[in-house]
Amino acid sequence: MDADLNLRMTNTPPVAAEEAMLPGTSKPPRRRNPSLLRQVFHCLCIGVMALVSYLVISRYFVTTVEVVGSSMVPTLRNADHYLLNRWVYHFRQPKRTEVVVLRDPAGGCYAVKRVIGVEGDSVILRDGSVYLNGHKLSEPYLERDMPTFPNGISKEQMIFCGKDQFFVLGDNRMNSADSRTYGLVRRENILGLVVR
Repeated sequence: MDADLNLRMTNTPPVAAEEAMLPGTSKPPRRRNPSLLRQVFHCLCIGVMALVSYLVISRYFVTTVEVVGSSMVPTLRNADHYLLNRWVYHFRQPKRTEVVVLRDPAGGCYAVKRVIGVEGDSVILRDGSVYLNGHKLSEPYLERDMPTFPNGISKEQMIFCGKDQFFVLGDNRMNSADSRTYGLVRRENILGLVVR
């Protein structure tokens, strides 16, 4: 009897999933090819999702920037490309010596500068040097013997950074429009941290 059962089971051909029949039908169901309109719709959905992802990532997380000009030489050079971390400043304030991208208050364009003074700092420009909170600032990122003079005819310039205000300078001090020209930069005008 066991042999009959085994024989019957082995002689029964297996039914593949795609050949399964619906109850009350004599033919297996036909697979329908998606229509051209549906394929176009799917492609459009994928394209829109990719565009939205790109916009969200570049607006809130990270994007690339190209340096134009020589105001940050020798740290950054003209036509070089860098990543801009936009995410970091959602969690903390910019720190001293960080290189940032900001909205230039004078030109309405974007600029790359170094943060020198933050909220509560006093900055004095005197005799070609920068003094931060009464102490001469060590600036190893500058070219040797690079002076920092105030803008205009005054021999000394003193600035106090208030709430959400930052004093920024270019590293090429002889060829940079920065806080000496347009004053302190508000926090909302700092877009992100340049990653080198």
